Amino acid sequence: MVPVSGKSTLIRCLNGLEKHTSGEIFIHGHRLDPHLSIKQLIPIRTELGMVFQNFNLFPHMTVLQNIIQAPLLVRKMPKDQAVALAEALLAKVGLSEKRDIYPNRLSGGQKQRVAIARALAMQPRALLFDEPTSALDPELVGEVLKVMRDLAYEGSTMVVVTHEMQFARDVSDRVVFISDGVIVEQGDPQELFRNPRHERTKLFLERVLSTLP
Repeated sequence: MVPVSGKSTLIRCLNGLEKHTSGEIFIHGHRLDPHLSIKQLIPIRTELGMVFQNFNLFPHMTVLQNIIQAPLLVRKMPKDQAVALAEALLAKVGLSEKRDIYPNRLSGGQKQRVAIARALAMQPRALLFDEPTSALDPELVGEVLKVMRDLAYEGSTMVVVTHEMQFARDVSDRVVFISDGVIVEQGDPQELFRNPRHERTKLFLERVLSTLP
């Protein structure tokens, strides 16, 4: 997977952060018009939680404030309900003790777990992850992947752009391999990893499979 393969662009197109210029995108059965205004995109984005590779937390807000902001403003959720939900989500990602801390006092892994909790606070129908571990030190990757694995095992719908091949192989229901802006191959993860059909996929997997257990 090369930097210009189009993975992040594709996932950003799903919620209108980028405008697609060809093809069609359907979200929950509804066609996503690339000409929608920001206001018209709000109902779509409300149902799609986005987790960015660089966290995108508000630095002037505490962890709790970061999580309750969107439910209060977008969902019009009562504050006591939003706070209770945020506290439950912080417990879920193992960060209850960080509720009143500002982001600059968190590690990269902790920031990403807060970002996941913030996305979940909107109670979306699906979560979009744009290379959520790429900005982390190697020793912090595991704590984020554990949270994502737990979400997957609980049945959460997730679209994940990742270079974490073991995670993709073990957790995904479907894997899509993209190169140079084109979907080269897709299918069941176990089958694709064992028996890739396309030469480009085979070359890629030969380089990474030797590092997997």
